[in-house]
Amino acid sequence: MSQITISMTQFMKDHPRLKYIFFGGKGGVGKTVMAGAAALWAAKQGKKTLLASTNPVHSLSNLFEQDVFGKPAVVCEEKLCYAFEIDTKDTIERSKQEIREKINWFLKFADLTTKADDFVESATMNPAFEESAMFENMTDLMFKDEYDFYVFDTAPTANARRLLGMSKVYSLWVEKMLKSREEAKSLREMLSYSKKKEADPLMDYLLSFKDRMAKAQSLLTDDNLTAFFFATLPESLPIAVITRFINWFYDFGIPVGGVVVNGIIQKDQVAEDAPEFVRNRVAMQEEHMEEIWRIFGDRVRAIIPLFETEVKGAKMLNRLVNHLFV
Repeated sequence: MSQITISMTQFMKDHPRLKYIFFGGKGGVGKTVMAGAAALWAAKQGKKTLLASTNPVHSLSNLFEQDVFGKPAVVCEEKLCYAFEIDTKDTIERSKQEIREKINWFLKFADLTTKADDFVESATMNPAFEESAMFENMTDLMFKDEYDFYVFDTAPTANARRLLGMSKVYSLWVEKMLKSREEAKSLREMLSYSKKKEADPLMDYLLSFKDRMAKAQSLLTDDNLTAFFFATLPESLPIAVITRFINWFYDFGIPVGGVVVNGIIQKDQVAEDAPEFVRNRVAMQEEHMEEIWRIFGDRVRAIIPLFETEVKGAKMLNRLVNHLFV
């Protein structure tokens, strides 16, 4: 702990306007429990807080030992702390209907008799469609602005990378679509005998979508409002995942708040006659901690001990709060 120059608590003090924090990392490193502890901490500071899962494989209901799927619910008897597992089904169905309407209009505009359903089925079978729906849900929560503080439990890092990068990717896509749309519209008007300008719902939709993505990108890249925290274990693979992806987050302009190291065996609790397996694990962790200090240095925000039982329920989460925010 002596090597930590800016703790999680100090980071929060240094960023008083912080409103959106994300926890990510390799699967199984403790992203969900860190997100849960951060949400509890924020609520204890007097902030109405929403913890939302953007992971298609939700874990919050299991963490809090109560059902939080589909709508926000107060957790751990902390009146300002709400948890919410996002249900993407409604969003996906709504998106399908919107796509169907846009394609029907386009086919009518182009004088084609093909049915839209074939296009809709093809578009929505793409694996990225669920991520798109999750992104829509996430930004809806941010835009509604009904809470003082938001904590997002993300999918494993590669998925979180795509999810948070969607605002930039979408913006580039919309720019190209708008350009193509303008060209098609100009050509149609040139070929038309009528000087009357027709309504263009597709163009209106693209312009509205462009504004939405610009707003999302503005929030996600504001280092006064947003921070992404990586969770890791003192092991080779999760360290490699962060090392690989951390620069990508910087490149996309998503502010990185730091790294939280989870699952440290307390050396002072390991006797000299402890089983060889335990002593070997301690030695391995010490080697990887040297690597963590070398790679991440002053970006380490907290070191969490390996508890004697899994973190689950209010009692254990409150214990974790005391280690994450010291």
